[in-house]
Amino acid sequence: MKEPSAKYLARPRYKRTELGLIPEDWEIKSVNQIGTPVRGGSPRPAGDPRYFDGSYIPWLTVAALTNIPASQLVVTTTASYLTEEGSQHSRTLLPGTLIIANSGATLGVAKILGIKCCANDGIAALLHLSRNADPQYLAHFINTRTDYLRDVVATGNGQPNLNTELIGNLKLPMPPTKAEQQAIAEALTDADSLIESLEQLLTKKRQIKQGAMQELLTGKKRLPGFSGEWEVRRLGDVADTDPENLRSDTRPSFTFNYIALEDVDVGTLNSYSEQVFRTAPSRARRLLRRHDVLVSTVRPNLMSHLLFAGDGDNWVCSTGFCVVRFREGVSHPRYVYFHMFAACVARQIEALLTGSNYPAINGGDVRALRIPFPDYDEQAAIAAILSDMDGEIATLATKLAKAQLIKQGMMQELLTGRIRLV
Repeated sequence: MKEPSAKYLARPRYKRTELGLIPEDWEIKSVNQIGTPVRGGSPRPAGDPRYFDGSYIPWLTVAALTNIPASQLVVTTTASYLTEEGSQHSRTLLPGTLIIANSGATLGVAKILGIKCCANDGIAALLHLSRNADPQYLAHFINTRTDYLRDVVATGNGQPNLNTELIGNLKLPMPPTKAEQQAIAEALTDADSLIESLEQLLTKKRQIKQGAMQELLTGKKRLPGFSGEWEVRRLGDVADTDPENLRSDTRPSFTFNYIALEDVDVGTLNSYSEQVFRTAPSRARRLLRRHDVLVSTVRPNLMSHLLFAGDGDNWVCSTGFCVVRFREGVSHPRYVYFHMFAACVARQIEALLTGSNYPAINGGDVRALRIPFPDYDEQAAIAAILSDMDGEIATLATKLAKAQLIKQGMMQELLTGRIRLV
């Protein structure tokens, strides 16, 4: 993995422009001044299926850009192809071309083509680019203006879109030499490469953990030193559910930390609120203890479950969770918690939701969940391995978030000339 690096010059003198302060030797130019924006187009007659079932040339659509990570600047693959006949009825774009999504979820996102392809009319391209303009520099800057393009520039009520006139009028801060533009683009691309490598590693680690769960939680793979038969048991036979609740006669001034359904996302506690019983939501009733597992009973297929790691006696969660409390030496909380994200439990919950108008289960359904149990020591050993994997994933996620923040800072400094590159 290549760390982003750069050498810096002294801070320059600035001038005020419509894009803010930029160095005195930079210029503000419109897209029209440095190239010709055009839109792609579908073969005619539009949508004729005989043009889209061949393997002659890649066919790029705006929808395909949603599958390309934000950190990946260069487009190297497409989802489909055009036949040779179809490609004759559409615009062909060459590698190195700057493209901009002008509709859809990725509206305003800029990329660089790494392949020869045809594109539909959801894609705009900048052709006949000035010799003094670097396309990667332009793409990096345009990607800082995506929200502006989407929220301010784009037209259309139901489906906002950009046209070539709107794109052509977009203003860009241009360093005086192509070499400086390329140096900025290279520094930002290095940052993107680090982000992309961390994203790929994070994906791989998550896949490895998923595979480990499938083997360890089912007994397909046994850990060294363990033997003996596993027993499939109902969760209600090895743990207690909703063991403590706030009573109606609770002291009105009782203050507590409240976890609502929306505070939890796939095993992560994103937030909580401080509440006073007299004014607290009516759902704020389930008392929590350390190592309780919160099983979401509302839209449980979203897997907004949580292994509670807090301390104290002033934590409460919503009645939209079923709180599972485990029996020492019988059921290990982390072992069961990992099962909440495993296929065997997911299938049982899906069966309960089938045909239901409202995707929800109840405490009785949670107690009836059937889980394979080895002895307690093996549960603990399996849980320790999966927890270590979670720790590695969390560390990588932190590194990724830091790399993304560094990239944002670099863009703010380099694309405005606050820091100049050698």
